[in-house]
Amino acid sequence: MQLLNVLEWAHAASPEAAAPEAAPDGDPSDGAAPDAAPDGAAPDGGGAGPAATSVTIVVLSPHDPMTRGQLRRMAELARDEGHTVRWEEARGGPTAPLRTIGGLTPLLRRARRIVIGDPFSRYVQLLLALTGAPDLVVVDDGTATMEFISQLARGERLVRWHRSGGGRGARDLVFAPFSATARRRLTPPPEGGRRSVGVFSSMPVEAPPGVHLARNDFAWTRARFGPPRVMGAADIVGTSLVETGVVDADRYLAAVATLARTHGATRYFAHRRESAEKLHRLAGATGLEIVRPDLPLELIARRGPVGRLIVSFPSTVVHTLPLALAGTEVRVAVCDIDPEWLTANASPRAQGFLDGVTGTARDVQRLPFGQRMATG
Repeated sequence: MQLLNVLEWAHAASPEAAAPEAAPDGDPSDGAAPDAAPDGAAPDGGGAGPAATSVTIVVLSPHDPMTRGQLRRMAELARDEGHTVRWEEARGGPTAPLRTIGGLTPLLRRARRIVIGDPFSRYVQLLLALTGAPDLVVVDDGTATMEFISQLARGERLVRWHRSGGGRGARDLVFAPFSATARRRLTPPPEGGRRSVGVFSSMPVEAPPGVHLARNDFAWTRARFGPPRVMGAADIVGTSLVETGVVDADRYLAAVATLARTHGATRYFAHRRESAEKLHRLAGATGLEIVRPDLPLELIARRGPVGRLIVSFPSTVVHTLPLALAGTEVRVAVCDIDPEWLTANASPRAQGFLDGVTGTARDVQRLPFGQRMATG
């Protein structure tokens, strides 16, 4: 998703797009382990003409096979668009981080703009400490962008919303100086300062004072793919809320089964972090075809075929799919998370955050879980 949004940013910043250039810019992870970091950072070569839209994309490859596969496909698309892609096995052993950082340092120090996709990532925070680039651009990392903007506005340390507990472990303490430096770099300077900070986002966020906000409407995706063929059946979009310890597994499976019966769904698009065991249980209980997408769902849906109705739980896609599918007859619906589904270990912020994701979604049908959903 981050890499897709780098491509969208580059498209929007191109002279042909006639869009104002923002100061906006990683991977999937909860930041709780060394391998939990970003998809990539993109140091921009800058300059006039074509150079303004051509970036060097650095993929800090994770271990997860599903994510690696999606990143390989996205890297192919990025190269097709004329961008340079550096694939770094940044987690390939104890010496990999040192090799990666050593190889990237000259590039980072030359860059005048750094585009990032995961400000919560320790790897990205470490890399930000090595660059003096005057322009920082943060592109969407999905709904995590909403929490990032909120924490930035309040001056808080960067912590993912689903992490429970307020304690700080040994790794947190070791990385604290880098995290503090990253937070300072991502905080806009006083008016007239020489740095600029911006966000390129499709999320319903309001930028703090001094942060430049540019809206992502998925213009590149719509121009490059589709329109899709629309099928009569519905599709369900999966979530990793069970894997992150937020939602109880049995409650989640029961909810998916009810949604499938109510809306005539035949396919379930799995989140890349959903476990094979859970998906096996889900297929057996619901009869849904489990689809493991090899690209972000925005591209999968735009290429088609796609269901006439896409049903999702609170997640990034309730904000992005209506934009990617604009002009088609596909409807997007979001099902609320019942508070009773939350586990005892869920973060105290979980319900409020998930309600905010649902409540701020535009151009979607809302499905509160209960009588109204059961009756369609």
